[in-house]
Amino acid sequence: MRETLARGEQTLLYLNRRGYAPLTLCRQCGGKLGCPQCSAWLVEHRQQGKHRLLCHHCDYAVAYPSTCPHCHTEGKLAACGPGIERLDEEVARHFPQASRAILASDNQNHLRAMQGVVAGMESGATHILIGTQMSAKGYHFPQLTLVGVVDGDLGLQGGDLRAAERTFQMLYQVAGRSGRAAAAGRVYIQTVQPRHGVMQCLSQHNRSRLIATLIAEREKYHMPPFGRLATLTLSGTETAKVATVAAALASKIPTHATITVLGPAPAPLALLRGRHRIRFLLQSDKRTPLQPFIRHWLTQVKIPATIRLAVDVDPQSFG
Repeated sequence: MRETLARGEQTLLYLNRRGYAPLTLCRQCGGKLGCPQCSAWLVEHRQQGKHRLLCHHCDYAVAYPSTCPHCHTEGKLAACGPGIERLDEEVARHFPQASRAILASDNQNHLRAMQGVVAGMESGATHILIGTQMSAKGYHFPQLTLVGVVDGDLGLQGGDLRAAERTFQMLYQVAGRSGRAAAAGRVYIQTVQPRHGVMQCLSQHNRSRLIATLIAEREKYHMPPFGRLATLTLSGTETAKVATVAAALASKIPTHATITVLGPAPAPLALLRGRHRIRFLLQSDKRTPLQPFIRHWLTQVKIPATIRLAVDVDPQSFG
């Protein structure tokens, strides 16, 4: 970054994590500050004149506490992990003379503000841009020659079927912001999984290899496009009632030669916006129509009005 600044060129630091820190931990009791309405940690935010904790799933917000809510000890809360606001703070400490800007949905609530950030990069007035995935979407900054990706493995976490391809696509996009004009560009990706297929293919600029690997894996395990998936998600404000309905559905699963039903099991976000969630996953070959099977299955159990049922055939994500 020092070399890039010395040449009068620009840097983009990419971190797909909003806020200051994704987790607040008490150093006294080890307690973690979570959302009361979701199975998620509260994210610390410090900018825009507010110091608060925010849930990125339901928008629950609370002022940053002076004492730990668990043990009531004062001065022991600590920020764990980086968000773009913390990255901005570190950049300011290391490069106090450089002008910088943040490009993220939290900070760009108004079109005029976002246009100002983009204009600053296009004119060269901004030396360092710190951004989330908003910064990867098709911008052309002629003087941008260095891209640094912080925590490049974030998108690979969790059980999403499409995590690898989405991570590759996003990092490939953000890497493409560098060196778009006459000067050559450089890209550095921070990873704790350098041997992961996505990181290997990115370092080799080998998209075809990744596609071939993913297709082979999908075919081996009969995943889309070689098979079909569907999810049934039950949700309600009372855990016991949701579990009772899930158990009733589980006892009435029809027998089918080419459809396998997995579950019930807690959804990846078992609590979301105050509702407890239990999920079934259906898997079949690509020729079997899932909808008639699901319709027949659901006629076997009466679902109370207090319980919501969401059916997603060929789901694009598994949140």
